[in-house]
Amino acid sequence: MLAKPDNLNLTGHNTYDVIVVGGGAAGLTAACVAAAEHQSVLLLEQASTIGGTTAISGGMVWIPANDKMAAAGIDDTLIAARDYLRSTVPPAEDDRLEVFLAQGPEAVRYLEEKTSLRLRPVKKYPDYYPDLPGATLGGRVLEPEPFDGRQLGKSFSLLRDPLPEFTLFGGMMISREDIPHLRRAGRSLRSAVHVGRLLLRYGLQRLGNRRGTTLYLGNALAARLLKSALDLGVEIRTNTSVLNLLVEDDRVCGIAVSSPGGNGELRADKAVILATGGISHDRSLRARYVPALAGSLSATVDCTTARSGASLANGVGGRLSAETQNGAFWVPSSTFTRSDGSKGVFPHTVTDRSKPGLIAVDASGRRFTNEAVSYHEFVKAQLGAGSAAVPAFLICDKRFIWKYGLGRVKPFSISVASDVASGYLKKSLTIAGLADALGVPSTSLLETVRAFNTNAREGADPAFGRGGDAYQRHLGDAENLPNPCVAPIESGPFYAIAVYPSDLGMAAGVVTDAKARVLSQDGSVIAGLYACGNDMASVMNGSYPGPGITLGPAITFGFVAARHASSL
Repeated sequence: MLAKPDNLNLTGHNTYDVIVVGGGAAGLTAACVAAAEHQSVLLLEQASTIGGTTAISGGMVWIPANDKMAAAGIDDTLIAARDYLRSTVPPAEDDRLEVFLAQGPEAVRYLEEKTSLRLRPVKKYPDYYPDLPGATLGGRVLEPEPFDGRQLGKSFSLLRDPLPEFTLFGGMMISREDIPHLRRAGRSLRSAVHVGRLLLRYGLQRLGNRRGTTLYLGNALAARLLKSALDLGVEIRTNTSVLNLLVEDDRVCGIAVSSPGGNGELRADKAVILATGGISHDRSLRARYVPALAGSLSATVDCTTARSGASLANGVGGRLSAETQNGAFWVPSSTFTRSDGSKGVFPHTVTDRSKPGLIAVDASGRRFTNEAVSYHEFVKAQLGAGSAAVPAFLICDKRFIWKYGLGRVKPFSISVASDVASGYLKKSLTIAGLADALGVPSTSLLETVRAFNTNAREGADPAFGRGGDAYQRHLGDAENLPNPCVAPIESGPFYAIAVYPSDLGMAAGVVTDAKARVLSQDGSVIAGLYACGNDMASVMNGSYPGPGITLGPAITFGFVAARHASSL
């Protein structure tokens, strides 16, 4: 059931069993599960589209010891997962981590039985610290099966678009398996045929749609959950902001909302579930959990027009995470302005930093970290290096940018003139000229590149050990030998972009119990109120053990919250 926001009746009988606030993976999961449990469900979204940050993400879902690993012949156990998390997650008295491990596989089974969600194991994708006890080289991370957006019918327009920088030709999504074919299309008949088929399919799809309908990654995940919500009869209202929570008899019983159709109150007989996406854009709260040097840049969907779930919960006595400087999940990002005037943020997760032929330097022109470590660890190193590394500069040569791209500059770009003209991309025929363009000492940068190249020609990086573990090598280029992550920077012209600390979700948030119920300042449960997704203080306690450690708990605790609320 889909209600148009300009036709809302906010003065009549607007009573539901469960109201979910937020339309990302956590909120959609909670709405689907509650509806599958025969509850009347309303899902509210402050934006005009559904999907939130999930829809623009990589869509990875980290669930240790999941059933699909066993089916694929990959060994994993909860004991191994506990060992790994014990090695990576700061200790805390928190039984929710055990709930995540125990309930994650069950949540996936339930959703695949009751909804259109379909996940498959990524057989080769190492945990981010693959040499620690209990780590695996793949299978813990699940990805959504590709989805045909045409199955949504007219509601396809309700789905948030992926970032344009992650599509080709104005709206074509590609899978991880397509990327090698695109790189080899000019020298492999098989790859050329594969790419030709992709283009033909996309062309046919564009005849009746404003973008391609073959969806991958987070867009496919959001689309599958959106279809499920619609099929299960969840009522969806967009462009609707929650003003505050309503409380009667010490119980959250509904919400006050604002929408184009007017202001009013909506009642929840059993529960309100908060899944608004966290405090990334709530500057007053965010400042409690990140160092001042980090600034306020976020790679998440901007929801500043609505109150965060943390603010709503705090308004009725909900407890928030203790203040810390380790309250974010980090990613280095570059910023730019699109041709339509919109501001863009490009998260440098896996597309460039680990590829051979790139280094990162600070304002002194010197390297400060292993560029191939996880995005979270890269920013931690950036912040640890101090203001000289904010921003940091990613530097490469013409061979690199042609083959791998750099930030928003896509591989095989015929011209980069517009990005140079805008200032996003710095370019020079010489390293000394590039140093001048960046404002860093040319002697230092020349020496840095010279020293790096001397060892890189042999595939070595004695300074930082780049390519030193399975995770780094996985994200490098297997065709580059002997080290998939290391190659010299020597073919001018040379290029650079600036990257800044940004979050891709906050680890800090609303404190909940093992059933996802919001806790008050004294530790008691606030009846009728739940939080999940990035609204919930993360069970990872500020660490980032592997791909999908935000979406895995989001889906798990969306499931946990909805099942418990439905049982009331």
